[in-house]
Amino acid sequence: MARTQLPLLLVDNQNVMTILNDGEFKCTSLTFEEAKAIVDMHDEDDVIKVFTGRNLEDVVFKYLNVEERNYEYKEVKDMRVGQDAIAFKLYVTPSETQPITLTPTGAQAKKIQNIYVACQLISKLK
Repeated sequence: MARTQLPLLLVDNQNVMTILNDGEFKCTSLTFEEAKAIVDMHDEDDVIKVFTGRNLEDVVFKYLNVEERNYEYKEVKDMRVGQDAIAFKLYVTPSETQPITLTPTGAQAKKIQNIYVACQLISKLK
């Protein structure tokens, strides 16, 4: 299917402010199931991935169970009216406990932080 005029954007903490320039926006919190359903209802060529980095891709595609497809990567500087984006926001908190474990090679590793992800739908209205 050919790319629509307004592809769905997948963004993260680092680039979400880049797409929010002039205009009015509506932001809605999403459950992981809702975020997955929105991404899954778009064809591969109707989604632009605005973030890079294997860590976030692991969160989105492995832990949220979104099907990993070959989404085009593109820098986007501004959303267009009527366009939607899903923001995957990572939150890092210090670990209250710091257990020590062994890596597969036998080295010690200490837990120092917890990583959480939240999903948000962003729509440009005007």
